[in-house]
Amino acid sequence: MSENSVKTTARYVDLRELEYDGDDVLVVGGGGREHAIVAKLRESKRVGKIYGAPCNAGTNVIETGLSATDIDGIVEYVAAHDNIKMTVVAPDDPLSMGLVDRLTERGFRAFGPTKSAARLEWSKAYAKDVMRRYGVPTAAYGAFTDTEQAKAFVKSGKYPVVVKADGLALGKGVIICQNEAEALAAVDEIMLDKKFGAAGNEVVIEQFLTGYEVSLLTFVDGVNYKLMPTSCDHKRALDGDKGLNTGGMGAYSPCPIFTKELLDKTVKTVVEPTIAAMIKEGAPFKGVLYFGLMVDGDDVRVLEYNARFGDPETQSVLPLLKSDLYEIFNAVIDGTLDRMRVEWSDKKSINVVLASGGYPLGYKKGCPISGLTEVDNDVNVFFAGVKRGDDGLVTSGGRVLCVQAAADDFATARKKVYDNIRKIKFEDCYYRKDIGAKLAER
Repeated sequence: MSENSVKTTARYVDLRELEYDGDDVLVVGGGGREHAIVAKLRESKRVGKIYGAPCNAGTNVIETGLSATDIDGIVEYVAAHDNIKMTVVAPDDPLSMGLVDRLTERGFRAFGPTKSAARLEWSKAYAKDVMRRYGVPTAAYGAFTDTEQAKAFVKSGKYPVVVKADGLALGKGVIICQNEAEALAAVDEIMLDKKFGAAGNEVVIEQFLTGYEVSLLTFVDGVNYKLMPTSCDHKRALDGDKGLNTGGMGAYSPCPIFTKELLDKTVKTVVEPTIAAMIKEGAPFKGVLYFGLMVDGDDVRVLEYNARFGDPETQSVLPLLKSDLYEIFNAVIDGTLDRMRVEWSDKKSINVVLASGGYPLGYKKGCPISGLTEVDNDVNVFFAGVKRGDDGLVTSGGRVLCVQAAADDFATARKKVYDNIRKIKFEDCYYRKDIGAKLAER
């Protein structure tokens, strides 16, 4: 149905009460990533109604009234609604809290890794230990629960270094330090001042790697895997990769300088060893495994793992998927991914995040959003920090919207995105002007 597209959701077509044939699905999470997942699931002929816990105003799902971290509530909701045939757990927090385990124990189908497999993301120290034990290339590091030991380590090292909170910190628990004084201050901020809360009970201090970053997302069914197109995230708030770290200000896919030879090498040295490692660890990984890579010449090393779709990489990658996402999710759950042919468009995709002024620090909420009905039909608008106000849609978060387009070349895709961004208005809106600029020039 054409009215199921994300473009029409931006035009206020209410999809929640339409009748669909197929399996009903609950999507856990409420950001731009989840909107992209919902939009792709709507393309499946096998999917009926879609529920959200909580999703957002743009996804046009049936609201459950549940938050993504209400584990008991979600399990009981699924138990009470036997029409829900699958729960898709998208964010890191409910994965780390064992939502997939709880659902599976009750006999419900859930897409996402178990808590023990998701430890690759919710404990950076564990992830680094896995890399070390199984020979996955990464930066030299030390992990510490004792503040004085951490400080002794930074005093003995070379600079720059990266100090990371061990646990989940909304993508912001990473501090790059150019000298000893900065590193000592970072240890204090994380471990003593608890800048990132309990995530800073342990720190990882590692060698700073140079090169360019690439994100590689992979469907994994415990043993078998299917690669997604590569992508590149832009984490800094301001043009020229300046300003504070954010959850991501835009992304493009694929990465044109990451060659097939580099990809083949990464599969052999990173992807396959990690999947095999988790089997040996007694925690086979099922879901989306995200490899954050640093590439320097022909040297590829792992910066981090994520145990789910990345944001905003997903908003550039998933629109390129030609196969049925719901069928892929089922194959992952059933361990039959090797029997599937997963196809992708060869178009170039770019997205840019529209944020509230002040993000990633303090920002204003409740600002009316206008111009969405003017967006071109071949451009996607994925909602994140958006809710319904008395007179329409208003901002409710730091990252508000994500505008995405695909074309035969990056220059055309980029022009589509920025031409349409200019049509969208809300108070104190800001966005990076340089996403994909070098690609367009190339």
